[in-house]
Amino acid sequence: MKNYILAIDQGTTSTRAIVFDAKGLSVGHDQVALQQYFPDDGWVEHDAEEIWQATLSTCRGALSNSHIDATQIAGIGISNQRETTIIWDRKTGKPMHKAIVWQDRRTADACQQFIADGLEPMVRAKTGLLLDPYFSATKIAWLLDNIHGARVKAEAGELAFGTVDSFLIWRLTAGKSHFTDATNASRTLLFNIHTQQWDAELLETFNIPIALLPEVKDCSDDFGLTQPSHFDAPIPIYGVAGDQQAATFGQSCFKPGMVKSTYGTGCFILMNTGAQVVDSANRLLSTVAYRLGGKVTYGLEGSIFVAGAAVQWLRDTVRLISDHSEAERLAMTVPDNGGVYLVPAFTGLGAPYWDPLARGAILGLTRDSGVAHIVRAALEAVCYQTKDLMDAMVADGASKPATLRVDGGMVTNDWLVQFLADILDVAVERTQLHEISALGVAYLAGLRAGVFASLTDIENLWQRQGCFAAKMDAQTRAHLYAGWCEAVQRITTVEQ
Repeated sequence: MKNYILAIDQGTTSTRAIVFDAKGLSVGHDQVALQQYFPDDGWVEHDAEEIWQATLSTCRGALSNSHIDATQIAGIGISNQRETTIIWDRKTGKPMHKAIVWQDRRTADACQQFIADGLEPMVRAKTGLLLDPYFSATKIAWLLDNIHGARVKAEAGELAFGTVDSFLIWRLTAGKSHFTDATNASRTLLFNIHTQQWDAELLETFNIPIALLPEVKDCSDDFGLTQPSHFDAPIPIYGVAGDQQAATFGQSCFKPGMVKSTYGTGCFILMNTGAQVVDSANRLLSTVAYRLGGKVTYGLEGSIFVAGAAVQWLRDTVRLISDHSEAERLAMTVPDNGGVYLVPAFTGLGAPYWDPLARGAILGLTRDSGVAHIVRAALEAVCYQTKDLMDAMVADGASKPATLRVDGGMVTNDWLVQFLADILDVAVERTQLHEISALGVAYLAGLRAGVFASLTDIENLWQRQGCFAAKMDAQTRAHLYAGWCEAVQRITTVEQ
């Protein structure tokens, strides 16, 4: 019986593969770190070939570590860092340039010009998104205009664009499949989330040839067969979703009003809004949460660009800590933040500020401030930013959730999860499995393969590891958050 699913989770700082069984339990995994390149101020790139080799390596490693061979795998699911943009040659499969990562800010001026030209209302109405360098369209245009001969080749149909999922599907199927799913398509600024089609007006606006684009499929669908030589037998690719939508699915947020928040390199909070597209008045994003059987479930999302990346900065760049666990220990050594706030706008600010030119700052330092205060401020910043998003959702008419389901590498930090519950005044539920994006695409692939029968069956598999209740008094909460708001105000360049 083929009762196992191989999930690829290609993220911003690592590539991992996990084999799941029919109960949604991990039976083996492998992981490889991913190098990031910073060629200029605010620019972030990945080597797409490195991503591909890491994907092959980790998939083979996960199969070996789980003592499972390809003939026992019912299907592959792919979760990927969204918006990251790759253009490759259709004949050779070779990337034309390094991948431009979702965090990259090089097209900030182009976005500001589109806004000045009055195009944002049209773009927002069709895509649910804002005009920001975060999304793929201006990245595609930059590549076409800055790689010699690329635009001519693109218009001749010789090049292919994809987010990381599409590139991996192309390579896994030896160029037979050029597909993406509705969640990744919805993050490009080129996809009309109402019609569920690539939009001609948007393509014209950003000057992007339709010949570049992949076919858009449901999240649980047939994306092709892997080349037999990759894993010694062909495996069908049955599930694809952008990492945050995959996490929403893995958290079983299947009912309108359910909310999850993922804490990885960035932080992303996503609320299921059902069949309704919420037009946010508070600069949140309307997006596709998932699409099954042609039926779309929408979501309301807030994106924080720097969460775990701030801890990584503390460790690797300024060397205030030696590992992630030390951040938790240091935060606990001081009774409070001592008035210190760290605004981690290393690549601008995401929702609800959307300020691509903002840069990070540490404020409130005195002679009494020490390393522990700065480290604690970095952890607190993640929670304050989550409150920014939660408050924006409530202002858009959503009910404040009774619980928030959390996942991602940062939530192994008990201190952080408790502070999150305190500052939100919401019970925070931590899942048994932290790598929930991989589980989400395993569920999507398993639905197509028949390993999982229904959403109800998946919902019944969800497991909570612990629940953190708010303990902070209202006055302290208000005081701390007011300090955060003042700190952000000092570094923003966009009038709110």
